[in-house]
Amino acid sequence: MATALDKPPAAVESSAAPSRPRSGFRKYWHLYAAISPFYLLFLCFGLIPVGFSFYLSLHRWDGLGSMEWAGLSQYKYLLSDTDFWNSIGNTLIIWALATFPMIFLAMVTAVMLNSAVRFKNVYRFAYFLPNVTSVVAIAIVFGSVFSTNFGLVNALLQAVGFDQIAWLNTPWGIKIAIATLMTWQWTGYNAIIFLAGLQTIPGELYEAARMDGAGPVQTFFRITLPMLRPVLLFVLVISTVTGLQSFSEPQVLLQNTSNDSTFAGGPGHSGQTMVLYFFQQTFDNNDFGYGAAVAWGIFLVVILFSIVNWRLVQRRGED
Repeated sequence: MATALDKPPAAVESSAAPSRPRSGFRKYWHLYAAISPFYLLFLCFGLIPVGFSFYLSLHRWDGLGSMEWAGLSQYKYLLSDTDFWNSIGNTLIIWALATFPMIFLAMVTAVMLNSAVRFKNVYRFAYFLPNVTSVVAIAIVFGSVFSTNFGLVNALLQAVGFDQIAWLNTPWGIKIAIATLMTWQWTGYNAIIFLAGLQTIPGELYEAARMDGAGPVQTFFRITLPMLRPVLLFVLVISTVTGLQSFSEPQVLLQNTSNDSTFAGGPGHSGQTMVLYFFQQTFDNNDFGYGAAVAWGIFLVVILFSIVNWRLVQRRGED
């Protein structure tokens, strides 16, 4: 009787069952395990809270009792809530007063840093320092600077013959004070970003422009600014996202100027941003359901204006 030992080696190998390749997950399970902590943390502290906030916005809840189904009624009320629209107007005005001067100053600072020869790292550290300083400490200092009776700004105004201004008690004074604080805080950060963009521009372009007789102004608008358009887009979008979510600056700066609430935004709610209004509804009024609806309204406003800014910069780039 013939056995497997009597068969030639090729026949023995062909009779063995071919091994099936392992699936992608089984083959790379150790790599998936290495990156899983990020996704688990994002699931627990990101995705699930976002989903719960939307679920909460469809209910009325004071944080202690049982939830009561409200459907879309809170979103309908949000559309007609004059205080919410007032907070949107305050936020947009403060954002405009802070963002455009900040971008201009950041770009000028970046150009100066790029052309500096000595102590470059010292200058970069000095301009970046406000961004890593505590916002609470900055707001306390600016509260003293814009104080009505003993503030530095009013002292300078009186020194040149102007009357003092109640900066933290008038609508426009409040907005200017908050915008100045935000401009001072973020100018250095964005200047470092612009500086990184400037250093990627080939030096041959500037040499060719000088050989053609172009001056500094023509070089800036014909070479520097077009080459920095992607960086400008990034700075504008990031400034929009952070500016429309301002909270610590007005909250600390104006917390002692109103007896209504620490989230009131000063007299007449002139400095109440969207996020301050969210905190007032959620934690002062204990209306967690409507607060969640306000949070989703803030999210839509931020997304809308980020898209508008992105399209405007892209369109100018195409032109």
